[in-house]
Amino acid sequence: MAATNRPLDLAIAAGTFREDLYDRLHVFPLTLPPLRERIEDLPELVQQFVHTGAVTLGKRLETIPQAVMDARHAPPWPGNVRELEHVIERAVILAHGVSLPLEDGLPTRRHTETLTGAPLTLAAVERQHIVRVLQAADWTIEGPGGAARLLGLHPSTLRSRMRQLGITRPPPHG
Repeated sequence: MAATNRPLDLAIAAGTFREDLYDRLHVFPLTLPPLRERIEDLPELVQQFVHTGAVTLGKRLETIPQAVMDARHAPPWPGNVRELEHVIERAVILAHGVSLPLEDGLPTRRHTETLTGAPLTLAAVERQHIVRVLQAADWTIEGPGGAARLLGLHPSTLRSRMRQLGITRPPPHG
């Protein structure tokens, strides 16, 4: 199975996509409208992503804020299904207790933009995400609740990425 948001027939005509690969992928095409046009799918997708994330992380989440489930009354979701999954996964990682920490509902802008609207670099987004997960894991790298496991990385890989991105544990307060 493969997915794209690009018009592959135009890419073939422009010479930027291989026709033989298109023929192999185009056995049974399904065309779905973007998620912003299927707003009624949001609650079910959110429930599934919360359930999957909670099971994976061994958390017991019983409450999804009504603001998230009433997404059809909110501004249109700005991203795709994968981005929604990442927002929910991040919320599950940061959850303490039995409620998903999205009391204000789903974000109305993409997380890869700064307040000025300029896109962040991939390294900056990766750095932010790693720091958030480390904070949620109380800066524990290894073990059952450690950041490496939450990120799906080997602890040495996480330490290496932290060095490359200049991430260090802040000094204790007090």
